[in-house]
Amino acid sequence: MDTLVIIGLLVVFFVFLYFLYRMGKQHKKFSTRVFTALIIGLIFGAVIQLIFGADSETTTVFIDWINIVGTGYVRFLQMLIMPLIFVSIVGAFTKIEQTKDLGKISASVLITLLGTTAVAALIGWAAVMVFNLDGAQFTEGAAETARIASLAERQEEVANLTIPGQILSFIPSNIFEDLAGMRSTSTIAIVIFSSFVGIAYMGIRRKEPDHAALFKRAMDMLHAVVMRIVTLVLRLTPFGILALTTRMMATSSFEAILNLGLFVVASYAALLVVLLFHSIILVTQKVNPLQYFKKAFPVLSFAFTARSSAGAMPLNIKTQTDALGVDQASANFSASFGVSIGQNGCAGVYPAMLATIIAPTVGIDVTSIGFVLSLIAIVTIGSFGVAGVGGGATFAALIVLSALNLPIAIVGLVISVEPVIDMMRTMVNVNDSILAGVVSSRVIGQFDDKVINNEQAVVESEGF
Repeated sequence: MDTLVIIGLLVVFFVFLYFLYRMGKQHKKFSTRVFTALIIGLIFGAVIQLIFGADSETTTVFIDWINIVGTGYVRFLQMLIMPLIFVSIVGAFTKIEQTKDLGKISASVLITLLGTTAVAALIGWAAVMVFNLDGAQFTEGAAETARIASLAERQEEVANLTIPGQILSFIPSNIFEDLAGMRSTSTIAIVIFSSFVGIAYMGIRRKEPDHAALFKRAMDMLHAVVMRIVTLVLRLTPFGILALTTRMMATSSFEAILNLGLFVVASYAALLVVLLFHSIILVTQKVNPLQYFKKAFPVLSFAFTARSSAGAMPLNIKTQTDALGVDQASANFSASFGVSIGQNGCAGVYPAMLATIIAPTVGIDVTSIGFVLSLIAIVTIGSFGVAGVGGGATFAALIVLSALNLPIAIVGLVISVEPVIDMMRTMVNVNDSILAGVVSSRVIGQFDDKVINNEQAVVESEGF
């Protein structure tokens, strides 16, 4: 009987996939298809959980099958991350005509990413104060106990990691190892290596322009091939969104969300305030926030459901250049840097909230200026090298809690609502990297207002 039910659910799922496929054939807007997939997935997943339960064998087996579509899509995107970072950053150097633009782009992107992370940490601290969150409110069950035990092992990785040691971990010693993503800091290592290649190109351009021209043509061809692969993969976005949203709704524990409801509400409130802060920055850059979010909806909705900043990188770059009017160099730098530096949600709000919740249990006055300043500084510095894939927030929290000599148990106590909060965290991460691109492009005078104000300029490249 269970087998027949699972087959029936899969048939319904494939009907939805076919419906999205037909929408594509009818040339419906890419954003419309993504939004439709999101709504269908939310409803379908909720119905599955209400009927069968989040932990039932039927739900588990069904989700295992549709993961071929959802997780498969995310893996295709992750497949592109390292080559895309390399061609994007090196390509950005080949597109920079003036050396002074390189400094302006790098500085504006880093200042935006790190500055907003510092503010995000302050907002996370304020959310705990406003909602009066107490560490005693969190309960421990079997899943939480197992999670805490595994975290204790992982804490050993960061317990003796000093700030100088963390900085050294960013430097690649074996570039092929980092291209394979075998270290937690591989992403930022590729950013560093690509930057060296780009700087070397600029030096060759001055001394040996013929060789530089040949290298530029080769990089342009490589970039075109990689971006074509990106286009092919992004065609699958509505299907991936449907599967990922269905899984999220079908497997999230409604009971756990209710039990930790105040923490979830406080987290979402803090993250929404961060987005409001982003909107204020957009206004200072003479960009209409409503128009901006409308154009950025496809990539933000993907980040929300896929929970992978790195996975969203291809769509991130395309959104910046095709829909928002950001120049190629700024878009490539901000999206690449934003994958592993200054993530407002995972490395800003989240660790700041956990630290503020747990600190009073060991006798620390969280209202003191000393604690607040220390928290902001540690969170900002610790945001370097946080991987833009699943587990990045946990790594960031362990760094912050260890630096403040706080117990790590609270990270395990929120495991049941982690996926629900992680969706919004990831969306905020991606939005911050896009914001950094907008700021950088405006700073160097390359932002194209005509693009963002053009209703037809959306992520709708041929084949989508």
